[in-house]
Amino acid sequence: MKPRLLIIDDDEEIRSQMKWGLAEEYDIDLAENRTSALESFKEHRQAVVLLDLGLPPHPGEPTEGLAALSELLAVDPNVKVIIITGQSERQVAINSVGQGAFGFIAKPVDIAELKVSLKHAFYLSELEQDYRELQRAIKADLFEHMLGSSPQMRDVFASIRKVAGTEAPVLILGESGTGKEMAALAIHRRSACNAGPFIAINCGAIPENLLESELFGHEKGAFTGAHAQRAGRIESAAGGTLFLDEIGELPLNLQVKLLRFLQEQTIERVGGRKEIRVDTRVIAATNSDLTRALKEGKFREDLYYRLAVVVLRLPALRERAGDVHLLAQAFLKKFGSENDKQRIKFASGALLAIEKYSWPGNVRELENRVRRAVIMCEGAQVTSSDLELQELEAAAAAAPRTLKEAREALERDMVLRALRRHNGKIAPAAADLGISRPTFYELMEKLGIQKQGEGE
Repeated sequence: MKPRLLIIDDDEEIRSQMKWGLAEEYDIDLAENRTSALESFKEHRQAVVLLDLGLPPHPGEPTEGLAALSELLAVDPNVKVIIITGQSERQVAINSVGQGAFGFIAKPVDIAELKVSLKHAFYLSELEQDYRELQRAIKADLFEHMLGSSPQMRDVFASIRKVAGTEAPVLILGESGTGKEMAALAIHRRSACNAGPFIAINCGAIPENLLESELFGHEKGAFTGAHAQRAGRIESAAGGTLFLDEIGELPLNLQVKLLRFLQEQTIERVGGRKEIRVDTRVIAATNSDLTRALKEGKFREDLYYRLAVVVLRLPALRERAGDVHLLAQAFLKKFGSENDKQRIKFASGALLAIEKYSWPGNVRELENRVRRAVIMCEGAQVTSSDLELQELEAAAAAAPRTLKEAREALERDMVLRALRRHNGKIAPAAADLGISRPTFYELMEKLGIQKQGEGE
């Protein structure tokens, strides 16, 4: 389908010439005055308009043309209006750009020059339309900085809305990179304690001998290097939310102290004797199997049930139907803007590879791959190679399309693997596959596999 162009000019001969010169590339609508132009524009919403400033009833003056420009922009501020101007109107045309015109071209019009201007205008219009659609999609599917339109994520958002208004502890489960801290932040922002601090600590990232002090704080002189009194993360989270990431890595001796805090809402700093009351909401998260840790005695059952009053499970990216493209486009826009590459797009092969990849690192991996690709790509398109997913693109291109092709691909793979396992010897390879030697030979001939190695 051709792009649609509106030409507004009171000279019938000029309108005809332009239509004749541009008809191969565009569907063209014609108007001879401001009224007919506005009617056509309201009906068809052409993305690009060619506008002669000299329109009736005052063809010798630019007033009617400028009025038409103003009315077109009032209907659609995104329309690209190119002014057709004579030398005497050049300054007026320049001024019209400040009033919202896309640009201007001088009479007599050079068709080749006009085609370049139109191509640029339509390209920019399409780019802006893509951007607006992406913005609408992101706005519609953005929840507390979490992006997703899949049923799985809509369930997550609904659960966050429900639990945020309570004071119940929450345990967030999910693979690494699924956005557990973002979910915890979303709960905090929607809770009654959102004016308080959000304090996060990764229980698996801090050495065990330092973790107690990080959580509970210490008194001056409590241990070597404790030169001053210091509040811990729990104390710092007073009036807000404490987020304990990778709670499954918490040592058993600290699990006892954390359980006491959850039960009594009091702590003692390392080296201290004074009980300190702390009112904070606790959200924990893990990517490990806590039920297995319970059976193995690595995690306390009483602590588990204290933390898991509400359990929120975050789906892996591969389980979120359709979200990978939405996220990829959002990251592309973000990093494109940061690197002055606002017009960058994904090549079709890159989109196919993104869809086929299983994303073991989930959203975090997708974000990092897109960031790297935007920085490293040299053209206007991000390729599967830029994403370091080129093998997937090649595999997808070579994938069988019919049942016959799929069967032959499987047979070829099994025959070749059997031959490799037995150094090209037919008899043991055939026995391995549970078929006779003649059948094995027939398969090799059908699949075009040459005999390798020696002997039978």
